[in-house]
Amino acid sequence: MSFRPPVTAAPPQGATTAFSRSGFLRGFKRAQPLAVGTFAYGIAFGLLAREAGLAPLEAVLMSATVYSGSAQLAAVSQLGPEARAAGIGFGAIVATILLLNARYVLYGATLRPWLGALPAWKSYPSLFVLGDGNWILAMRAWDEGERDAAFVIGSGAAMFTPWLAGTLTGSFAGTLLADPARFGLDFLLVSFSAAMGVAMFRSRSDLWTVGVALAAALGINAVAPGGWTIVGAGLAGGLAAWLRASPGASRAFRR
Repeated sequence: MSFRPPVTAAPPQGATTAFSRSGFLRGFKRAQPLAVGTFAYGIAFGLLAREAGLAPLEAVLMSATVYSGSAQLAAVSQLGPEARAAGIGFGAIVATILLLNARYVLYGATLRPWLGALPAWKSYPSLFVLGDGNWILAMRAWDEGERDAAFVIGSGAAMFTPWLAGTLTGSFAGTLLADPARFGLDFLLVSFSAAMGVAMFRSRSDLWTVGVALAAALGINAVAPGGWTIVGAGLAGGLAAWLRASPGASRAFRR
């Protein structure tokens, strides 16, 4: 009987297996400007969680496990007296969180060149601390030539810790910032994403992708507003980018 080594899947094209301390530190330092905003956003969530009746420990545990400002704010809005009176139950809250966080499926797919060739004990913790901000940073860094996958977990750690600290602070701080929209904190993610989108813009050909994603977002939002808008826009934009880059794409479409 001859021995045959186990067949393993080939790493994705362009994948990296580098995972070093220096890569972690580069990601951690790169994400520091975002840490302040993340801390403030965490304070806003902590205050709203307190109003909804969550104890500080409960709020921090939610931030540590869900780790999504938009999903957590939507969830705590369904924990108040009015929501309970309307009969909103645990299942509806879980469905809301899953729907709003469905975009991370797309994020994970785009990070395959970063993490696809790494063992699970390295890639899964990186995905656990993945957020909107450090995902955009990672994609920008990859475009600039960064190939150390520890950049992802480093930038994630730089934002995860302030998020927990902000949640704990807000839970004990009272009601000073009970309305995040009053201070513009609900616009942090939107403004950051818009700024990074402009920075990642390369040429007029990118307008095709942006236009298709925008049309999909507006159409889906008119029918089913919420998390599906983000997922649908991402899928439509990704399809448009793939078609534009395919060998059979017309010269006018790729220009």
